[in-house]
Amino acid sequence: MQISVVGAGAMGCIYGGTLSEAGHDVTLIDVWAEHVKALNEQGLKLTGVSGDRTIPVHAVTSPVGLPVQDLVIIFVKSAFTEAAIREVANLIGPETTVLTLQNGLGNAEKIGAIVGVEKVVAGVTSHGGTMLGPGQVRHAGRGETVLGELVGGLTPRLENLAAAFTAAGLETRAVESVDSLIWSKLLVNVGINAVTALLRVTNGELPKHEATRELVRLAVEEGARVAAAKGIKLIYPDPVANCLKVAELTGPNLSSMLQDVQAKRRTEVDVINGAVVDEGKKLGVAAPVNQTLRHLIKAIEECY
Repeated sequence: MQISVVGAGAMGCIYGGTLSEAGHDVTLIDVWAEHVKALNEQGLKLTGVSGDRTIPVHAVTSPVGLPVQDLVIIFVKSAFTEAAIREVANLIGPETTVLTLQNGLGNAEKIGAIVGVEKVVAGVTSHGGTMLGPGQVRHAGRGETVLGELVGGLTPRLENLAAAFTAAGLETRAVESVDSLIWSKLLVNVGINAVTALLRVTNGELPKHEATRELVRLAVEEGARVAAAKGIKLIYPDPVANCLKVAELTGPNLSSMLQDVQAKRRTEVDVINGAVVDEGKKLGVAAPVNQTLRHLIKAIEECY
């Protein structure tokens, strides 16, 4: 397949590099010029759970001149979703699939409003990654990828995409309900991201301590109550246990929110913990723990 990865941060590099190794024609697109230069001149230096190696990759700062792609994977931060899709419009043809593997709620719908819902596949991943520097990424944890059509149902396109990812070494399965998929992943982020960002610890610290496990439990159970009120059936029977399992599997990883705080960037707290609060208000379900986590992260942002 011809594949473009929009947003070549840690996760974009892990997926783009792995798919490139499997023989797909992959282009990484990112606005960080120094990173793009390093990728082209030195290759992607990938270390961690999938092995230490250097992968030759092709990277650009602009999609101008690239042909229509078979698959466009969106990995930018949620705040930049709409701008990124408009920027890569030349890559999206009638048969192009646009896949979002971003954190938080609302990304798939934003993309569908621009390119058409029939082109959109939403996915979640348990892989974890950390940027070490230009052209350098640590693959800090691995797990399955789960994909669903935005319009619902198991389609040949969806199953073929899952098979291609699995063949490349990215264990992937397809499911019928995208809402169940996105909310199940949201609750993982709800439990891990803000807590690790506030405590400045790796994911693996959360399952080790009574107080951190309790914070995770309180935040995730609030999210599960909101999901239940929306009539969403989660894909994991125990979302708290699943969140702690993901934290353990991605133990060395710095969560994306912690990386943002360390770099003094705007975080995605509004579409993660904030999403639980906002959806809960619509349904009359209180979420005070997630509201507090949201306020604390926003306070950190305001003090940069």
